[in-house]
Amino acid sequence: MALNPAQFERHLASGKLSPVYLIAGDEHLVALEAADALRAKARERGYAEREVLEAGESGFEWHELANTASAMSLFGSRRIIDLRIPGGKPGKEGAEAIIAYCASPPPDSILLVTATTWSKSHETAWVAAVEDVGTILVAWPLKLGELPEFARRRAAQRGLTLTADAIELLIERTEGNLLATAQEIDKLVLLAAGKSLDAAALESLVADTARFDVFKLVDAAFAGDAARALHAVDALRAEGDSVPGLLSWLVTQLNGLMRMARMIERGQSIDAALRAEHVWPARQPAYRSALARGRTAFWEARLGDAVRVEKVGKGRLQGDPWRELARLVGAIADARYARQVTPRRTG
Repeated sequence: MALNPAQFERHLASGKLSPVYLIAGDEHLVALEAADALRAKARERGYAEREVLEAGESGFEWHELANTASAMSLFGSRRIIDLRIPGGKPGKEGAEAIIAYCASPPPDSILLVTATTWSKSHETAWVAAVEDVGTILVAWPLKLGELPEFARRRAAQRGLTLTADAIELLIERTEGNLLATAQEIDKLVLLAAGKSLDAAALESLVADTARFDVFKLVDAAFAGDAARALHAVDALRAEGDSVPGLLSWLVTQLNGLMRMARMIERGQSIDAALRAEHVWPARQPAYRSALARGRTAFWEARLGDAVRVEKVGKGRLQGDPWRELARLVGAIADARYARQVTPRRTG
C-alpha cells in the first residue's frame, strides 16, 4: 500500500509492521525522518539487529540481499535489512533480487529500501512487488498549502503548540522553504518547549536574533570560519547569556562529529556518515570541513574542552568562562588558534 506521511505515522502507531518498506523521495527531511521512525518502531517490536546494504557503493553485489535474507540472525533476534539505493534505480539484476525477496520475505526480518531521488519513471515492476506485500511512502516535495500542516505536526511532535497565526508567520519568514521551516521549529523548541506560541510570542522570540547566535556560532566554527564564530561569541556575551546555557547545542553537535569521524575511520564514506547522523543538506558543507580537519581523537579532545568550559562557567574551576569558550571555538575552527583567541571586549 502507498501512504502519505500522515497515513504513515498512523500506520506505525498501529504497531502492525509490513515485511517490506520503500521510503523514497526528493523531500529528504520527510524521507529521513520517516525511515528513522520506522527503525525506532521496529526496535520497539524486537527487531534488534540491523544489516546495512549500500547498493550505491562500488563493489556491491546483488546476491548480498539474498544471502542476508537467508542467513541466520547472529543473536537469534529479529532484524532490519537496510537497503540503500540512492538513485532509486537498482538495474535489472537489482530489480530481480528485490522481486525475489518480496516473493518470499523471511519472517524474522523487515526490508527497508530507501532512495533519495524519485519520480514516476522509477515505478517499475520491483516497486509493484514491494507494494503487493509491503508499504510505500514517497516524500514528494510539499506544496505551499501543505506546509502549515507539516509545521503544526512537527511542532506538536516536539512538545510545542503553534497557533494558526504563528504558523502563518513562521512560513512567511521562511519563505515556504521546508528545511528552513523545520530548522526554525527546532530552534523554537529549544527556547519554548512545552509552551503554546501565538504570532506575537513567536515574533518576540525570533526578533531576539542574538538568542539564535549559538546556531550561527556552531556552524561557523565547524566551517572553519574562526572570525565569524568569535563574533557570535561576542554577540552572545553582549546579550548577557550564560556560557553553560549555550553548551548543550554545541556538545550535541560535537558528539555527532565524533561519531561520524569514528565511522569514517572504520571505512565508511563521509556520505554514509552524514546520512547516519541525519545532517541536513544545508549544513553538510560545514560538517565536511570539520571532518577534514580532525579525526576521532581531535573531537574527543574538543568534548573534553567543553567539559572544562562548563565547569569554569559553573564556578567549579577558576577562569573566565567566555575566554574558555572562545578558546574552544577557536580550537574547533582551527586548532592552531586554540591558545591565542579571546573574545573581543564589548561595552
